Amino acid sequence: MSTAQHAGRALREAQTGMPNFLPFAIFAILLVVSLALAFFVGTFAPGFGILVGAAGVVLSALVAASVKVANQWERGIVLHVGKFLGIRGPGLFCITPILERVRIIDMRVQTEDIRRQEVITRDNVPVAINGVLFFQVVKVEDAVMKVHDYLFAVSQLAQTALRDVVGGMTLDEVLAERERIGKMIQEVVEKDAQAWGLEVTGIRLQDIDMPEELKKMISRQAAAEREKRATITKAEGDKLAAANLAAAAATMTASPGAMQLRTLQTIDGLGPTASNTVVLAVPIEIMELVKRFGGQPTS
Repeated sequence: MSTAQHAGRALREAQTGMPNFLPFAIFAILLVVSLALAFFVGTFAPGFGILVGAAGVVLSALVAASVKVANQWERGIVLHVGKFLGIRGPGLFCITPILERVRIIDMRVQTEDIRRQEVITRDNVPVAINGVLFFQVVKVEDAVMKVHDYLFAVSQLAQTALRDVVGGMTLDEVLAERERIGKMIQEVVEKDAQAWGLEVTGIRLQDIDMPEELKKMISRQAAAEREKRATITKAEGDKLAAANLAAAAATMTASPGAMQLRTLQTIDGLGPTASNTVVLAVPIEIMELVKRFGGQPTS
C-alpha cells in the first residue's frame, strides 16, 4: 500500500474515531496522589520520599496502561505474550500490562475505494472503471489473525474481481447493467472475504470512461437512433392523418350538405380583416340548384 493510502486511512480513522481519555485521567490522578505522598514522606525521610515518588510514577503508568475502553461499535482482541486470549468489549476492561496487548477493531460498515482499473471488454473495447466497496468485520479473530491487513487485502481482491468480471462482458452490457456487474463482483469477493472474517455488504460502480473517439461514435449512433424513431413517428402520424381525411371525405360524400357547411365554416374563420382576399369557388351543384329554384314560379 502506498504512503498516500496509509495517510488517507489514518486521517479517516482519526476523523471517525472517538478518543478515550480515561487512562490519561487515571494516570494523572494516581500521579498527583503518589507525588503528594512522596512529598509528605520526604518531609521526614528525604531519601525514602524520592523512592516513594519514583515507585508512584511507575505504578501510575502501569495501572493506566491496564485500563482499556472499547466503544459500542468496537471490539478488542487481546494477546497474552503473543497468544490469543480472547475478545473484549464493548465497554471498560483491563489487561495485564507488559504481558498482554490489545488491538481495537472497528465493527461498523466501512467504505474502501476501488481504484481506477483499465479493462479490455470482451468485444475488445478499452474502458476505465472505478467503484466503491462496502464491508464490515464480523469475526474479529479471523480478521486479525488470518490476514495481515484485511483492508488492503479486500481492496486488492475487489480490484481483481472487477477486472475479471468486466473483462468477460461486452461494452453494451457494461454500460447498461451496472447493478448486475456490482452483484457479480460482490459474489466473487465474498468467497474469500468470508474466510477473513469479513462481510461484503455491497459494491457500486462509479465512473465508466472510454476513449473520446468511441464516445463520439456512440453519440452519433444515439443521434441516428433518435432520428430513426422520429421518422417512424412522423410516418405513423401521416398515415393516421390520411386515414382520418379519407373517413371525413367519405362522410361528406354521403351527406350533400356537409360540403356546403364546411365551406361556410371556412369563410367564417377568415375573419373580418380587410387585407384578406377571398376567392370563393362555388360547386356546380349549388349553381344548378339555384337555377332550378329560380325557374319555378313564385306563389
